[in-house]
Amino acid sequence: MEKFNYEIIGLIAAAITTFAWVPQVYKMYSEKNAAGVSLTMALLFFVGITLWFVYGYLIGSISIMIANGVTLIFQAMIIIYKLKE
Repeated sequence: MEKFNYEIIGLIAAAITTFAWVPQVYKMYSEKNAAGVSLTMALLFFVGITLWFVYGYLIGSISIMIANGVTLIFQAMIIIYKLKE
């Protein structure tokens, strides 16, 4: 029997948690309003996600790097919208 590839679970979890940000980014973009978002939370989250990305790189985990790389883009968009208010 083949060994189950646990990286698949990581990729599925990464996809779900990464794309959970899409509705927030879409709402902010369509309404041109980021009033309900805390800048402090967004910045702290950005730093945390950056560290997760670095960690994924250091251990060679594609799922961690992809998920956090995409999440960094979404989070950067949120921060930019918030700073433009």
